[in-house]
Parts: sequence; C-alpha cells; structure tokens
Amino acid sequence: MLLDALEASGAEVVTVAIRRISLAEKGYSILDFLRNKYFILPNTAGCYTAREAVLTAKLAREALGTNWVKLEVIGDDETLYPDTVQLLEAAKQLVDEGFVVLPYCNDDPVVCGKLEKIGCEAVMPLGAPIGSGMGILNPYNIRIIKKNAGVPVIVDAGVGTASDVAVAMELGCDGVLVNTAIAQAKNPVAMAKAIRLSVEAGRLAYLAGRIPRKLYAEPSSPLEGRIGAEDP
Repeated sequence: MLLDALEASGAEVVTVAIRRISLAEKGYSILDFLRNKYFILPNTAGCYTAREAVLTAKLAREALGTNWVKLEVIGDDETLYPDTVQLLEAAKQLVDEGFVVLPYCNDDPVVCGKLEKIGCEAVMPLGAPIGSGMGILNPYNIRIIKKNAGVPVIVDAGVGTASDVAVAMELGCDGVLVNTAIAQAKNPVAMAKAIRLSVEAGRLAYLAGRIPRKLYAEPSSPLEGRIGAEDP
C-alpha cells in the first residue's frame, strides 16, 4: 500500500525519520527500495533540543551519505509546534557544518526570514499542527512568507485533503509535504492521486492568476442588447 501510494502521488522526495528506521539491518530493506526510486531526505523528528537535532543529522549523514536534512526541533508534545530558539540554533550549526537544511517552522514571516538569512536552502512553514488535517489556517502569513522568500517555500503539516494542497499551491508555494492525509485516508492510493492532481491544478491556477476579490457584484455579461436597456 505504501509503495502504491507513493507511485500514485508522483512524489520525487521521501522524508524518513532516522530514529524510526534500522540502519543496522542486514539484507535488502524498504529503505534500499526507496533509495532506488526516490531522493531520501532524512529528518530529525523526535528531537527537542538543538543538540539532539544536530547529532541526529550527523548520524543520518554517516548512515545515508547525504548532507540534506529536514530539520525538526519540537517544543511541545501536545501541539508539536517547533521550538524556534532551538531551531535557529540547530540550523546555524548545521549550515556551518555543510548541511543543506530544510527547517520545519512556524508560519511566521520573521522566523522564515531569519532561517533564510542563516543559510537554509528552503523554509517549511506549517499550515496547521502536525496530523490535525485542518488545512492552511493562516493563508495570509503563507503568502507573505512566499512574497519575501528568496528560497523555496514548502508547506509542511496540517494538510487534510487535496483541496488543502491546492490552496497551498495557489498561494505560490513551491511544494507541499504530505503524510497523514494519505496514510490515514480510507483509500490512500486514491488520495495520493488526488493530491498529485491538486498540486498540478493549484500551481496552474497560481500561474494563471486569480481575479481580485471584490466586496460587491460586478456583471460579467455586457448590458448591450438587454431588453429595456435603451428606453425610448
């Protein structure tokens, strides 16, 4: 089911939690299969301090031979929101040590700007709390982040269905990280396909340019030729 959903999604990158995979397994593993088809992006999920996150990233580099890391430093067990202070500290240290850092962060334009200034290659603001399925709660912040960013913006967390992904792409985001919306769907493969199509539709809509929102109605048909339009 996992592999079928990945195929249906059209994904090119798969992120894996280092603490949840066995790097000492003998023989052929699912990780080997994934590495043959996808770009593997290790993450530091489960880390609560900068020190833990940096150590986990270094372990991933040794085990997987990659400098890329999705940086996560969690500050609270209930909300799973990032600890911004620890995140910034870890990001700076990892960038200084040659890592390509993609940080999971709050939807805060100021924080995203600081992460970019540190040298992160992308920013990954949350749309809503991890696994909540609430979608993009603050589209205006995401739009500001994208407007100000000189690096790719990837919405990470909170996606519940395909329409949430379309919204993120319509806001101009460069990508969306999706897990729970597919994994916990009644039909994961169908949802993966729906999300792939919503990425395409949302991006195309962004490039096409939506009409501006207006307070009042505006006729879309001309008045010429209307009965009674020209009274004698």
